[in-house]
Amino acid sequence: MFLDRARLVVQGGDGGRGVISFRREAHVPRGGPDGGDGGKGGDVVLRVDPQLGTLADFRFTHEARADSGKPGAGRKSTGRSGADRVLLLPPGTIVIDRATNATVADLVTPGEELVVARGGVGGKGNARFASSTRRAPRIAEDGGKGERREIDLELKLLADVGLAGMPNAGKSTLLAALTSARPKIADYPFTTLVPNLGVARFADRELVIADIPGLIEGASHGAGLGEEFLRHVERTRLLVHVVDASQPDPLANIATIDTELASYGHGLVERPRIIALNKIDLPDARAAIGTLSAELAARDVEVVAISAAAREGTDALLRLIFERCPPRETTARTDVTRERRIAFGGGATDWRVSREGGAFRVSGDRVERLASGIDWASPEASAYFQHHLLRSGIDRELRALGAKEGDTVRVGTLELEWREGGADE
Repeated sequence: MFLDRARLVVQGGDGGRGVISFRREAHVPRGGPDGGDGGKGGDVVLRVDPQLGTLADFRFTHEARADSGKPGAGRKSTGRSGADRVLLLPPGTIVIDRATNATVADLVTPGEELVVARGGVGGKGNARFASSTRRAPRIAEDGGKGERREIDLELKLLADVGLAGMPNAGKSTLLAALTSARPKIADYPFTTLVPNLGVARFADRELVIADIPGLIEGASHGAGLGEEFLRHVERTRLLVHVVDASQPDPLANIATIDTELASYGHGLVERPRIIALNKIDLPDARAAIGTLSAELAARDVEVVAISAAAREGTDALLRLIFERCPPRETTARTDVTRERRIAFGGGATDWRVSREGGAFRVSGDRVERLASGIDWASPEASAYFQHHLLRSGIDRELRALGAKEGDTVRVGTLELEWREGGADE
């Protein structure tokens, strides 16, 4: 099925925990610290796959989570990093941050990759905290939490030419006449319920043509799902307005489509266009062609009379389409191996202090991981944490907010008692 919208929760993997470990070998009574670091959590990555044409893979997938990193081990062994979760998308997919409703990426290049949820960093093992004065540290860090975000995916077809018009104007028949596409065709309105793509060839060139489902009055405001379909002609370089010339008032139908394009915006009304007066194999249409062509020519509009069903005039229309869509400028590719981009910048290393009822809350990636990882039964480890509060400025901020002896300070899931000189469990 054709699916052009999806909503997704993405979750990077958590980092593995650093460990507290000491060498245990025969004849080595005072083995030093050898706790290894935890592995990094996996990222959630979006990758453009040119073989895909819809977002149908996300019909039943609403959450994507990468693997977490493994904890470290003795002998300074680093835990295994978590595997990335790679999600394949069709070219032309837009990524929107639901928190801000901002577009963070427009993915159009095959193979392009975007990280939308980074994995947490691995925690440091106690071997990292050894020094000349701290020879047996019972200090380690918990792994960082993976990023969690909610995103919307929207597909805007990558087509050079868009076929627009009222229902039953003959757009699908024309697409079949101009390209190798075989869309569903029937003689009743709204036969086409999803956009169809075809590739037109002329000389040694190719163009992608999109058949957009029929528009009706009010389409730009969602009538008949028109707003959903108009999105797919935003990227086109040329619009071919297919008009059923056998109708009682083709000019009124043209005016309706023009109004909807103007109401929708995004520059569609200024897009170069050709009007294809279709169904000239029917007597009423053939009789009206002269008058219609003269009226439209007076408006400085290019007009081609065709019969898509009889393949009459379609070759002339195809030549004109290729004339109005010159070859795109090509630039030499230098990024043979494309680097991953990060969708959301910034890190989780800053801290903040706030009041929480009658207590105080210290939040921040590093301080929370450190508080969770150290051995609070070790005076040396407690002293290291207090030193970290002093060095980072958290101690000063707590005092500025009024923290005093005996107050509760919460760090992550821990509750500490504030004492002069720092916080103890």
